[in-house]
Amino acid sequence: MKSAIKTVAAVGALAGSLAFSGMAHAADTIKVGVLHSLSGTMAISETALKDVMLFLIDEQNKKGGLLGKKIEPVVVDPASDWPLFAEKARELIEKEKVDVVFGNWTSVSRKSVLPVFEELNGMLFYPVQYEGEESSRNIFYTGAAPNQQAIPAVEYLMSEEGGSVERWVLAGTDYVYPRTTNKILESFLKAKGVPAEDIMINYTPFGHSDWQTIVSDIKGFASAGKKTAVVSTVNGDANVPFYKELGNQGIKAEDIPVVAFSVGEEELAGIDTGPLVGHLGAWNYFMSVDSPENEAMIKKWHAFIGDDKRVFNDPMEAHYIGFTMWAQAVEQAGTTNIDAVRQAMYGQTAPNLTGGIAEMNTNHHLSKPVLIGEIQDDGQFATVWETDGVVVGDAWSDFLPESAKLTADWTYPWVCGNCEKPKHLTN
Repeated sequence: MKSAIKTVAAVGALAGSLAFSGMAHAADTIKVGVLHSLSGTMAISETALKDVMLFLIDEQNKKGGLLGKKIEPVVVDPASDWPLFAEKARELIEKEKVDVVFGNWTSVSRKSVLPVFEELNGMLFYPVQYEGEESSRNIFYTGAAPNQQAIPAVEYLMSEEGGSVERWVLAGTDYVYPRTTNKILESFLKAKGVPAEDIMINYTPFGHSDWQTIVSDIKGFASAGKKTAVVSTVNGDANVPFYKELGNQGIKAEDIPVVAFSVGEEELAGIDTGPLVGHLGAWNYFMSVDSPENEAMIKKWHAFIGDDKRVFNDPMEAHYIGFTMWAQAVEQAGTTNIDAVRQAMYGQTAPNLTGGIAEMNTNHHLSKPVLIGEIQDDGQFATVWETDGVVVGDAWSDFLPESAKLTADWTYPWVCGNCEKPKHLTN
């Protein structure tokens, strides 16, 4: 039996061993590009997303594939190198002739590939929380926009239930997602009456490892007598020494809670979580959610991956939702033609793993629930707060004056990602 996985870079034994029958040549298959870092600083987060795409494709092929064809994953490794993401995206679309791409984690990598997808009219499903302030007809954003993660998390911490936080440390990795998210959060906090002197902002490079001075500064900032919290947009493997240093300096959740937007079950799997119990994560899904859909998914995932200790996390759920909707849209359109599938995507629904229904809106963002969870000593999260129902993702933040005027709608008569809202929508 011949393997149908086109491996453009070395992706490990899992990708190399997965095989399908009945595919004599590429014309008989539907090609799905997988564009995730399997090496470098972001591999800690992105490797699992490559694995889950192979799992989802395998599940779909067991059902007979799509349009009578098997699906062939084409895996590349952009190696946490942002310009290389653009090269690999072009390679997938032009050389490999993929019908769709699922990939990217960081916003800088997404910004790198966006012109390629627009130039070549490709389709990208982007599964990670991001800063918003973008809308492209070639990208479906299945992760959280700021109003589906960052804003609710800060509102929770400001509430009595969340500890009535008054001072804020906005700590992030130095690239577009943390900087733009913190710009939105700073504007939001000031609109809520928080003075500038009660907001501390700090950025560190990718892969930063020496956190002693920064954590000490956070302790000093929190010594002013006001309840203080850290809002973390630190990404990648820098989280390991960051959380270790929090533990080294005795920072406990009851004293200075940390809410993270880029730390989930996969990242916690490599950390001694003992000192981190009680710190927070804000996502749209936790593996610990008790629902029949979640239980069934985890059971199938463990059977596929052959390891009951492998976790499932929010961006993996986003890929599941995006892939499910894409497959439905292909069947509805009766073709993999990008323009036809795009139109079929609007209004697509899929069960999310928290027990509700996700819907794709005409602004290319999902309607999703928001959950806040406390880290447990087993590396899982215990949900402490969640929205009542789903929140519609907003491409443009209401807390940035220029963005508040804008809307995104990719259906006629709009067909626009940054149009000014009609006056009746701005009042």
